[in-house]
Amino acid sequence: MSFSPYLVLLIIGCYFLLLVLISWFTTRNFRSDDFYLGTKKTPWYVIAFGMIGSSISGVTFISVPGMVGASQFSYVQMVLGFVLGYIVVAQVLLPMYYGLGLTSIYTYLEKRFGRYSYKTGASFFLISRLLGSAIRLLVVAVVLQALVFDKLEIPFWINVIFTVLLIFTYTHKGGIKTIIWTDTLQTAALLATLVLCMYYLASDMGLSLSGAVNLMSESALSKTFFFSEVNDKRYFFKQFFAGVFTTITMTGLDQDLMQKNLSCKHLKDAKRNMQSYGLAFLPVNILFLSLGVLLCTFMLQNGIAFPNDPDKIFPLIATGGYLPPVVGVLFIIGIVAAAYSSADSALTALTTSFTIDILGVKSDDPQLRKKRRLVHLGMCVAFAVLILGVNAAANDSIINVVYRVAGYTYGPLLGLFAFGMLTKMPIHDRWVPLVAILSPALCFALSLLSPILLSGYEFGFELLIVNGALTFLGLLLLRKKG
Repeated sequence: MSFSPYLVLLIIGCYFLLLVLISWFTTRNFRSDDFYLGTKKTPWYVIAFGMIGSSISGVTFISVPGMVGASQFSYVQMVLGFVLGYIVVAQVLLPMYYGLGLTSIYTYLEKRFGRYSYKTGASFFLISRLLGSAIRLLVVAVVLQALVFDKLEIPFWINVIFTVLLIFTYTHKGGIKTIIWTDTLQTAALLATLVLCMYYLASDMGLSLSGAVNLMSESALSKTFFFSEVNDKRYFFKQFFAGVFTTITMTGLDQDLMQKNLSCKHLKDAKRNMQSYGLAFLPVNILFLSLGVLLCTFMLQNGIAFPNDPDKIFPLIATGGYLPPVVGVLFIIGIVAAAYSSADSALTALTTSFTIDILGVKSDDPQLRKKRRLVHLGMCVAFAVLILGVNAAANDSIINVVYRVAGYTYGPLLGLFAFGMLTKMPIHDRWVPLVAILSPALCFALSLLSPILLSGYEFGFELLIVNGALTFLGLLLLRKKG
């Protein structure tokens, strides 16, 4: 790659200083409770816009364009499920959270079932979000390693520490109050980068706007719907319903994204926020997939060999000297914005959940701020360790890894909340942790045996639904008589 490592560091440094400046402005009149829910005065449309960036992350920025070659536009089927899932979250879960006046959404489980269920739900969120965020942040760490640290002969572990410390610096004080505004900036940078990269790619191939649209619509890579083969992981109903339940769990049962919704002035604004954000998710992902078509077409026209790892396609073209240098600069800004907007909000949510749910620290604790900062630092250390571990184990498209992990870790949360809301049965609370552990274990065994037991059927993202159903059945067995 032709980019100077010092230029990349300069770009990151300038971008980081802008984030620190926003952090300073948002914490001038700071109160301890602002870390968790902000001032509850931020306009809903600002929160909705910022949530786009925190949901997209570096995974979407890198993996969605790269997956087009193998999966075409089949990801749209899942995104359509996302949209329905966001409507369910807005109409069913948000009213419950606001009605109970929650700061951590997992306190619902304590009110409904008991202490063991509460701690189990919070623990599974911590595991889920730590793993998911580590995988997402790995994307930017790998790209920075290739662009900067390898050229300076600096090992990967120093790169990881450098990335995590930058995020810690502007999030440790302001929490959600700062994150709302930094995510707004980062979403704007991300979307601008996406559109401009598509423009430069199309221009280099001599395509006008209409020519680019025609290319994408006529390309075999833009095939969207797959109804013919049930065993295909791209089969419509598998992807659509997986998208619905993925959104319900990874958004509606996730402290990270719900914490931003709970910072709205009132329930009406929170619903507007969630529905607007959900509808925006479809066109944004179609743009990313369209970028993937342009990238593949560009590589074929210029005789560029496709890398074995599809996640390397976009970085290769953007920073490999094939396009004007401005595309490389835009790519760096875009991937840093995507990675930081996802990781910073995750750190805040993890700190909130661990401080309130696991440690049980109350808002009137005189040492609240000190304990919270120690937890925040501890989460950063956990991030760094997990990134290094995932880097050694991942051998698939990163976005596939994210959803596969979610299928195992968010399933028990789906089962717990579904049982709590759909039934009124009391249960033997102390056995809930066992059910929450056994359900993912059974799902793992089922995923290994399904090709043999189910005539070649292979589970994809829909494993999340199976996991939630098994948890639901396990809780049904724990119901109290009478």
